[in-house]
Amino acid sequence: MGAESPREEPRDAPEMDSRKLESILRIPVVMQVIVGSVTMPVSNLMKLGRGAVVPLDQKIGEPVDVVVNGRLIARGEVVVVEDDNTRFGVSLTEIIEPRNAERRM
Repeated sequence: MGAESPREEPRDAPEMDSRKLESILRIPVVMQVIVGSVTMPVSNLMKLGRGAVVPLDQKIGEPVDVVVNGRLIARGEVVVVEDDNTRFGVSLTEIIEPRNAERRM
């Protein structure tokens, strides 16, 4: 058995890698910010009407979950958007390691 020569990459490999990366970066994802949840019987759900308040399991000031395509990726805090105080956003405070992101929606 002779020594194998190292496989040479085609000269346009970096350009191909760049195009592949650009294609991947354009894939749309669904991002959700979960401010809380509640479990209730359907009978209670049917009684809800305009102006009803549904208490959630999160308290004010607790981190909210940031979920992408059903996978928990980060936690953060709700903030008012600087340029438009009629809107709010999320300031990320913690990035979840992939091995710890077992929560699925």
